[in-house]
Amino acid sequence: MKRIVVLTGAGISQESGLETFRDANGLWAHHRIEDVCTPEALARDPALVHRFYNLRRAQLRDVAPNAAHQALAELQAASRAGTWAGTVTIITQNVDDLHERAGSTDVIHMHGRLNSMRCTACEARHETTGDTTPATPCPSCGRPALRPDIVFFGEIPLHMEAITAALTTCDLFVAIGTSGQVYPAAAFVDLVGDAQTLDINIAPSEISTRFDETRLGAAGTLVPRLVRALMEAQHVA
Repeated sequence: MKRIVVLTGAGISQESGLETFRDANGLWAHHRIEDVCTPEALARDPALVHRFYNLRRAQLRDVAPNAAHQALAELQAASRAGTWAGTVTIITQNVDDLHERAGSTDVIHMHGRLNSMRCTACEARHETTGDTTPATPCPSCGRPALRPDIVFFGEIPLHMEAITAALTTCDLFVAIGTSGQVYPAAAFVDLVGDAQTLDINIAPSEISTRFDETRLGAAGTLVPRLVRALMEAQHVA
């Protein structure tokens, strides 16, 4: 059985039309990160932070999973059905729900989820697809203490114990569309021991040389090709 860990970054979602904070004309271009994605920004101007993430949720409703998301979901489905002899753990730096909408399950969102709000008073999490304001009450405790369920810059990523366990026991680590600029994700390739490592990216990243192999091109083309090869190699009759 092959144990695969896949790390996805902004590049895979960008192919679906989602802007990233590095896009020259994207949503982030009109705001400093310090003004919309830090704990200090939330304390200083919560209305701006809510508006910013309302816009990001609205944008998410206008895009769909691409062939790379769908291929990974297909591989997971084959694993669940027992027609492919392997396991796939998806770790994503992305806060969108495109993996889930493609059919993937048990996706580890290390930077939080856009369609979720967390109450700073009672710590309850609630699914949210519409707009929120600082006055929006928490459905659990009723207090107006909701914040985006996003890991802001300066905060600790989520689920690190589960991520480390998956990385240190995998046979193949694949990074897809990651910039190699954001830690701790940029250091995941160093945690996998003797596992094979593969970087799939539109252009070489800052950490491509630390992988055994780099394949350059669109994730929507290269990931389905990889999945087909894996399924043929590990097919269960």
